[in-house]
Amino acid sequence: MREMVRIRRGAWTAALLAVTVTGSLLAGCTSGGGATDDGRGHASSPTPSDSGTGTSNAGPVLAVKIDNVPGARPQTGLDAADIVYAEQVEGGLSRLMAIFAGTLPEAVGPVRSARESDLEVLRQFDDPTLAFSGAQRKLLPLIDSAPLRPETPGKVSDAWYRGTGKAAPHNLYLRPRRLMGSAPGEAALTTGFRFGAAPPGGTPEASRTVRFPSARFTFTWSADRGRWLVAMDGTPTVTTDGTSVAPATVVVQHVKVRKSRYHDVNGNNSPYTESVGSGTAEVLRDGRSFDANWTRPEAAGGTRFTTPDGAPLNFAKGQVWVVFAKE
Repeated sequence: MREMVRIRRGAWTAALLAVTVTGSLLAGCTSGGGATDDGRGHASSPTPSDSGTGTSNAGPVLAVKIDNVPGARPQTGLDAADIVYAEQVEGGLSRLMAIFAGTLPEAVGPVRSARESDLEVLRQFDDPTLAFSGAQRKLLPLIDSAPLRPETPGKVSDAWYRGTGKAAPHNLYLRPRRLMGSAPGEAALTTGFRFGAAPPGGTPEASRTVRFPSARFTFTWSADRGRWLVAMDGTPTVTTDGTSVAPATVVVQHVKVRKSRYHDVNGNNSPYTESVGSGTAEVLRDGRSFDANWTRPEAAGGTRFTTPDGAPLNFAKGQVWVVFAKE
């Protein structure tokens, strides 16, 4: 398996080099350059969410692109994710990418299309499975050659279904257990995140709002639950079964968001979120906000968060939300 992963990574690196030489659609995308697993942070990984018990199969994580426009809500299975990434897409709207390792819910969705930025984010994981509804036609060859396992409707027919409660295209759902069989376990979360006691200091924080041009996320501290209650566009975020989505840690990661060379069917530019590099962040945990720095020198490595004095910054155990905010 690892030999297969190395082969695919080598093929993807070669594809990146070829695209760079020809000046085609991958301009600006960062490659890991054949980095090893060193520095990925295997020693400290998240605990599974409260909805299930982790396993130790150490297989690939499952990443699912989840629709996040008002017509797609409430979503299904979002509370079971170990990590949720929130990114900007066309028109200043938002889309989510949920990472599952500790447990696989019965269903996840609505599932929507992938973006170029997802490939860079997912290089933090070993041979991840990416479930998505499709992608811009010129992006598909890059997805196929990336070091991941693409899964779209039709490849495993009984893993996908159309719900009846929402109109298309906001009604496509995935049955993760039909796709993967079992949860890979926490060892698959090779992000570099650390979990443990909070650092000293921090600023009391009752609520924090992160704004995209046409979307916003609000995280409100619940002392009773010891979690951050999520609201999107002013509406509390609950799943289809009425469960509140409530991460233990929220990371507001300030990144460069630039134009990509892809567009949607209406001609709107697809933003590209640069998750390789360095910058500042705020880490919300335990009802407090901690200033942080983030660094990810290469795509094949995890993202490390430190306090301003350089000490590792621990997250609280439980679900993590990472919101990519334009710097």
